[in-house]
Amino acid sequence: QVQLVESGGGLVQAGDSLRLSCAASGRTFSSYVMGWFRQAPGKEREFVGLISASGGSRTYADSVKGRFTISRDNAKTTVYLQMNSLKPEDTGVYYCAASSRLVLRPDFYDYWGQGTQVTVSS
Repeated sequence: QVQLVESGGGLVQAGDSLRLSCAASGRTFSSYVMGWFRQAPGKEREFVGLISASGGSRTYADSVKGRFTISRDNAKTTVYLQMNSLKPEDTGVYYCAASSRLVLRPDFYDYWGQGTQVTVSS
């Protein structure tokens, strides 16, 4: 069982940066792939990026590639999403999630946080 709590969301202007954190409970954190997803109003939840259990592999959605960076600290059982050059279309609720598989689809993720709101104004 893994419990996830996101933090760091807020209201920023286009071009600003923001760092989200996702703190996990449970001793098995280091065995999970960690993903970030987001959901804008009226839209489906979409994949943002993921990081492998060891941290050695990362995958990003094309829409955030080059602007967002995922990292993790297994000793602190925390995963981060550094978001730079934010755009209004990045607005949404951001969720972290844990999976035992290296997959992009949200339905393969077993544990989810409650989400944190990110709003980017133009």
